[in-house]
Amino acid sequence: MQLAGAVAVRDRGALLPRGFWGALGVWLEQPQVVNKRLSGSRVEAERRVSAPAAGCPRAGPGRGAAAEWGVGGECGPGREEERRVPAEDGGTPPPAVLAALWSDFSSLLARGASEMPAFVTDLGKDSAPGLQALLRTLVPKSQPRGCSSAPSRELVIKDIINGTVTFLPLEENDEGKYQFKKCNIYQIRLTHTKDDEWCISILTSSPEKWVADGVVYPKITWLGNELLSKLAKWCTEKKQSEFKSTLSLISVAKYSKVYQELKEKYKEIVKVWPEVTDPEKFVYEDVAIATYLLHPGKGIDVRRRKIWDMYGPTTHLEECAIRPDDSSLFPNVDWLIGNHSDELTPWIPVIAARSSYSCCYFVLPCCFYDFHGKYNRRQSQKTQYREYLDFVTEVGVVCGFSVDEDCLRIPSTKRVCLIGKSRTYAATQEDQIDERRTQYINNHQSCTGVTSDKTIGSNHCNSHLVVNSAIDQASESDCAENEAKTNSSSVWLSGFQPREKVEQVRNCASLPRDFVDVVVLTVANLLLNAAQEKLDVHLNTWNKGESLSLREVAEHLDKATLKRLKNEYGGLQTLLKNNHQVFEVLNGRVHIRDWREEKPSKQTKPEIKRRFTAEAFKTRLCWFFIHHPDGCSLTSESCPYAHGTEELRRSQIMKKKKPPQ
Repeated sequence: MQLAGAVAVRDRGALLPRGFWGALGVWLEQPQVVNKRLSGSRVEAERRVSAPAAGCPRAGPGRGAAAEWGVGGECGPGREEERRVPAEDGGTPPPAVLAALWSDFSSLLARGASEMPAFVTDLGKDSAPGLQALLRTLVPKSQPRGCSSAPSRELVIKDIINGTVTFLPLEENDEGKYQFKKCNIYQIRLTHTKDDEWCISILTSSPEKWVADGVVYPKITWLGNELLSKLAKWCTEKKQSEFKSTLSLISVAKYSKVYQELKEKYKEIVKVWPEVTDPEKFVYEDVAIATYLLHPGKGIDVRRRKIWDMYGPTTHLEECAIRPDDSSLFPNVDWLIGNHSDELTPWIPVIAARSSYSCCYFVLPCCFYDFHGKYNRRQSQKTQYREYLDFVTEVGVVCGFSVDEDCLRIPSTKRVCLIGKSRTYAATQEDQIDERRTQYINNHQSCTGVTSDKTIGSNHCNSHLVVNSAIDQASESDCAENEAKTNSSSVWLSGFQPREKVEQVRNCASLPRDFVDVVVLTVANLLLNAAQEKLDVHLNTWNKGESLSLREVAEHLDKATLKRLKNEYGGLQTLLKNNHQVFEVLNGRVHIRDWREEKPSKQTKPEIKRRFTAEAFKTRLCWFFIHHPDGCSLTSESCPYAHGTEELRRSQIMKKKKPPQ
């Protein structure tokens, strides 16, 4: 037995010991937040058990002192099996596996178990009614060759009275039966020192019986440092997450396997990405969403994307605008999926409900839209994101769905999805429920006092509606037929306007070059002249200019210029940021950029970004060399821009590789 580490914890908020069990809950069910080489875990079975010395694996009566240790109703009488997760492979059900393991463990301790650490043989002393046994599966991420990526199982024993949690690794023998390993056993324990002082410690098997694989079982020092510090932090935190843990509705093991397969399949797309967005984010985000949803279907988008040309003929994609009316129903599909569906987001549950009684939906809300336009906040006690999720959930409930919430594992801050799989009413009540839907939509419009919003489609998110069907694939001409029916169809809400098919570029990028050049020169001279009086004319000092607020800069521009900039998103600030060679905009103030103060690029940048920087070198003229009264602050060799036309290189950035055939 070895002490991996111990840390003192001061509980000023009277959160312990209950906070300890909350922290252990995170480690049990979401170990990937600490151990980044895991995809997650699954508590497959849980039951209350008697102390091993009693020789009986059945539950003991009563709550005893369990409530004092902060588990309350979790150890209520008669609650032997708390979780019943079906076996994914059709084998022995997990509760039966757990019962057999506990019987074997009790017999092992009855025989002496000299090979076990002392903290294992002491289990159950003075805690007859306070033991819980869990069967946990740990799912690793895909590992390099030579490292196992197969799921691993553990028997976890909670001693509620004594404040310990013990982890015993399992291995499967040739007969398919699980047995206890003699290595990698550890225990996390909470000890009350005095008053508000507590101690959290981790005990492990002796070093010679600890085999670190760097994945499921890191080194002992990792337990004593990384894991212990996290547990100490979590157990005294008052803040509760307003979202569920990731992948709470699906099998983590299946998800991890399919995700790695799709990631390997589509990794080459990152190198030949034809869109202007970040390929590292969008490719792997879409791979993660596809993994969560994988089944056959058809994708509908208001705008054709360049990436579509890289898919084969088996991928069904259509360019079409979906409107909330009788022409946009899908009676033959199983699922409607709104992936960053923007103005259609609150309509997805409505369209699914009215398409057929068996139609389900999945929606991943991103930008905040109401039935008619931008969503207006109604509560200040919640974050805007949480409030909007609650609104879309409410829409689903009103439409008659039982709505579930889950968190995806995607590189985005907006990763909560809402799922409507089952109805809360009988099919014979459809007309009655539909009246309720109509009344809700009309009342919601009246409350906001808005009938239309001309800004719909002004953001730059992708807007996707994915129609999935395992019964009958929708016709390729659905969109054309629906558009023809629109004029004669029953409109559900007047004033709805889908985004335009041709996206208007209004981020100052399409402004005439001569107009931009005049604004840049005007603002630069304004900053340089403001600093001229402060410079010592006797010193050879490069003029960095003064910093002015955006408001101060705007006051020096003529009305015609300001009016033209007002039509662009971000206006003056966007134009200045676009001209990043000349300006820096920090905290609302405009500065002349001093390239001597620029930090050198990190070698850890993604390969695609390093390549982009190298290809752009000396492909544009240096603004300072041409316009600044003191010239460029850098030498020609150091400046990434060309000091004169003779240094200009031909840009290679637009020469993209052709996609593989």
